[in-house]
Amino acid sequence: EAEKLPDVNQPLRSVAKMVYAAGPFALSLAFARPQFQAHSGSRLASVQQAAPWWADHELAHAHVADRCRPDFPILSDDGLTYLDSAATSHKPSVVVDALRDYYERSNSNVHRGAHRLSQASTELYEGARDAVADFVGADRREEIIFTAGATAGLNLLARSLGDSLLRPAEGETVEMITTVMEHHSNIVPWQMLAERNGPGAVLQYARLDEQQAGLDLDHFKSLVNGRTKLVTLVHVSNALGCVSPVREIVEYVRAHAHPDCAVVLDGCQSVPHTAVDVVELGADYLVGSAHKFCGPTGVGFLWGRYDLLCALPPHQGGGEMIDTCTLAGTTYAPPPSRFEAGTPPIAQAVGMGAAIRYLQALGMAEVHAYTQELADYLVRRLAEVPGVTTLGPPVGVERAALAAFVAEGVHP
Repeated sequence: EAEKLPDVNQPLRSVAKMVYAAGPFALSLAFARPQFQAHSGSRLASVQQAAPWWADHELAHAHVADRCRPDFPILSDDGLTYLDSAATSHKPSVVVDALRDYYERSNSNVHRGAHRLSQASTELYEGARDAVADFVGADRREEIIFTAGATAGLNLLARSLGDSLLRPAEGETVEMITTVMEHHSNIVPWQMLAERNGPGAVLQYARLDEQQAGLDLDHFKSLVNGRTKLVTLVHVSNALGCVSPVREIVEYVRAHAHPDCAVVLDGCQSVPHTAVDVVELGADYLVGSAHKFCGPTGVGFLWGRYDLLCALPPHQGGGEMIDTCTLAGTTYAPPPSRFEAGTPPIAQAVGMGAAIRYLQALGMAEVHAYTQELADYLVRRLAEVPGVTTLGPPVGVERAALAAFVAEGVHP
């Protein structure tokens, strides 16, 4: 009788089963199904001799998933295994309810009406600003600018900084540094700025380390000099899962770059998974997207140091961003209104505030601990799958709760 071979797809199935239990905090996988070869008889014997380590593995913070999973209606589908929270997260009922309640009870424009609905809408909208400020540790609520998302926040900075700090004077060279591990939203706007501002605006890219697991800090430092006026990078890489050494980077930039150099952080993959304190990080600006942390799509935020925001020119013109407007000219409102021209995404901001309060009730320390356990389990299991290579830091090295992998013979 032919020897029965083990199920070579079992490692991936069991990974999916455990991550499925994670609910909204499931890790993101760039998933491509590999083509496996059958195991040899000797391989089978070793499998039968000892139970795998993961057979009775338990996560110390699995109670986080047990607690929150019922709050997400979409996860009631037993046939759903969702491993793409880094692209967008699902929404708890409290967020959906907040959106519905806003439209049914408070729908009105903000800041421009004396009637009851306008006052109620404004209170909810500005309450969401308070929630974001508290969530990221801002010194003051006016440092929070509502945007259409992190991409919009980075484009805002590219336009406003490009019209001020990053515009070269005649004969001047202005250098900007980003990294090769960035999302397109943190590359393309700066490329467009460099093209717009001419040959005096130079964009440079810090490379990855030899293991291709994170930023090559030595190479980054070699790029920094007195002409460097912008450093912009991910707090956590959405492709590699590595955590940028922000404090070390900021300290080096303050000591060696131009005195006015701006440090910008893309917080899309850090804000959802860990407690972020912008003051402690020491950067000048940070962007985030609500849909990454259980909030609605179409809304996000830009945090900036208030003194720097006050010095920035607006990136768009329209209602709400003005102080005075006459036929002879316009003066601009202080932040945040200066950067929120027109009718803002009111309902979405309200939903973002609800998502933040939901996560704070869970406890970001709990969320961080649980997702770290998931990340460790996932990377260890993927390392056992033939033909699969996990990107980013290896087991035992700090990484965020995110893992992308490639499979031999399958185009990514």
